[in-house]
Amino acid sequence: MNMYFEDNQVDALQKRFGILGRSEGVQSMLATIEQVAPTDISVLISGDSGSGKELVAAALHKHSRRSHKPFVIVNCGAIPAGIIESELFGHKKGAFTGAQSDRKGYFQSADGGTIFLDEIGETPLETQVKLLRVLEQGSFLPVGSSTPLKVDVRIVAASNRNLEREVDTGAFRKDLFYRLKAITINVPSLSERKEDIPILANKFAHDCAIRNQIIFKGFSDGAFQVMSQHRWPGNIRELKNFIESLVILEKGGVIKTDVVYRYLNAEASPTELNPLLPVKLDRSVDQAERELILQQLFMLRREIAEMKELMGQAVQQRPLGDARTDEYHPAMEVLPDENGRDIIDEDITAILNPQLLGNLTAAQVEKELILRSLQRFKFNKRKTAQALKMAERTLYRKIKEYGISKEH
Repeated sequence: MNMYFEDNQVDALQKRFGILGRSEGVQSMLATIEQVAPTDISVLISGDSGSGKELVAAALHKHSRRSHKPFVIVNCGAIPAGIIESELFGHKKGAFTGAQSDRKGYFQSADGGTIFLDEIGETPLETQVKLLRVLEQGSFLPVGSSTPLKVDVRIVAASNRNLEREVDTGAFRKDLFYRLKAITINVPSLSERKEDIPILANKFAHDCAIRNQIIFKGFSDGAFQVMSQHRWPGNIRELKNFIESLVILEKGGVIKTDVVYRYLNAEASPTELNPLLPVKLDRSVDQAERELILQQLFMLRREIAEMKELMGQAVQQRPLGDARTDEYHPAMEVLPDENGRDIIDEDITAILNPQLLGNLTAAQVEKELILRSLQRFKFNKRKTAQALKMAERTLYRKIKEYGISKEH
């Protein structure tokens, strides 16, 4: 018996919000979204990485009175500390070296709509002061300006950190935390909602089969039992990637217990479960490190494909006349170049060449990917860091560590 809704109500809410699941944690989450979405109150979403926080934020916006206005997503953890205020609040011409014209920030772009501040726990303390001012007064100062701008924006924030603990350590402002946490929605991890795995797995499998024109005949009950015994540290994102791999690699038949177990053996390392990788069971420590990097390369390639699909949808949904060609959009950098080639994807494919792999250490694999990416972007470090989903300061450190230069 469902704790919150009858079966038909659960089905209706799943369809309405685009969030699948019948577990108690998901039903509690759906109930809160239904109550909170129509209001303008700020919301804090907590949950592990990959659990679906952005999906909750999108549902809150879609079912609010602001749904016809912009929904702006900002990954605070991906923006270098030195430019985050300019990105959020914009800047005036001449505010700093390189500021050749006025620029809108994300808050001004979201005026009338919703701004989703993902990983808000990554923001510097001085930026948190400005965020608090927007929450309390609805205004902010662009960098280099003395004239405040008013905005009507609903703030939805998210973090995979324990912000209460961050407050105790002084890494997050107490006043901002309490201002945000008036309404908190907890997104359960997949390990807390394993009864939802069959629903999610079937959805991911059918979508993948349709997208790739592959025959999919379903899963056996035993297959779901094996999946339910896995920890899924990467949560729904990990499950989605795993299911898509199964559908593509085992196309045409029912996916049974032995197949899932073979790919998801709990005693094997993650890379040993992927038949695409050149794995040896008697590998050295260096080989194991290299395989972990390769796993990340495969995940990056999948995420790039998903990002391209999402960006395509966003372009189709953007109202006419809303283009902002003067502004930098990091996600666009992973789209195909003018010749239709996949930019970073080509580099990953080249590095995954088994003949090349046999001669490279883990550090050399990473260096090779960074070097190729820098060359793709003509050594523009900002664009390279964004495309590699790496903090800009981390990229600078890696370049220095590996001695990478334009002469390579």
